Amino acid sequence: MWQANCRRMHNLADWISGTVMGGCVGRSRMDGQGSARSSTRTKKRGGRNEPLKKERPKWKSEYPMMEGQLRSKRDEFWDTAPAFDGRKEIWDALRAAALAAECNDLELAQAIVDGACITLPHGSLTESYDELGNRYQLPVYTLAPPVNLISETSSENKVSDSSQKQAQPPPCRQEFQLRVRLSTGNDVRLTASMADSIAELKKQLEEREEIDVTRQRWFFSGKLLTDKTRLQDAKIQKDFVVQVIVNINPQVIAN
Repeated sequence: MWQANCRRMHNLADWISGTVMGGCVGRSRMDGQGSARSSTRTKKRGGRNEPLKKERPKWKSEYPMMEGQLRSKRDEFWDTAPAFDGRKEIWDALRAAALAAECNDLELAQAIVDGACITLPHGSLTESYDELGNRYQLPVYTLAPPVNLISETSSENKVSDSSQKQAQPPPCRQEFQLRVRLSTGNDVRLTASMADSIAELKKQLEEREEIDVTRQRWFFSGKLLTDKTRLQDAKIQKDFVVQVIVNINPQVIAN
């Protein structure tokens, strides 16, 4: 973001040199009446002018701000400020000076201010005056980024990391042979994992032995296992034996 600002700053500086600074030189050649009028306004604001200070204001946004949001906020200010008060060429000069100062080119920022005949009573761009006595105030967000600025590079990295995590395949399913002892006397081995539920294993047993899930009652260590129970919940491991009581179908007895 700041490299782009520096490029914009140099473009503005070239434009300032040909327009605003030239206008200031031309106004310095005004007749005596114009000079007296300018000096009168200068006296009203005290005639104090300090060099631009190196220190940049530190501030914190009410919410974490992205670089793009800061750019939009600044552009909105610079586009609308000339419509309320002051002269457009002075606003353009202040904009170029603010960008130069933010890029740590204080010498260029001071040259822009001096060339546009801008007076800094406190050595800061937050308050300034032109040679006609018009006052200009810049909000702090036009001079420096907030301390809680979110870099677009870091946010893109976070998005990239999260997308990579989502793209990663799920961990390998560690399967083992679960030994199931039926009440009919048969032992059956089912392919299972610790994350499998009893309901899933019942369906597998139904496919293997054609025993309807409604006729199966699973027990381990004397406790009835519900359909939602997972092997890891009951701490059933590879070498353990699970007992399954198979209820007799009433229809079979009738036949």
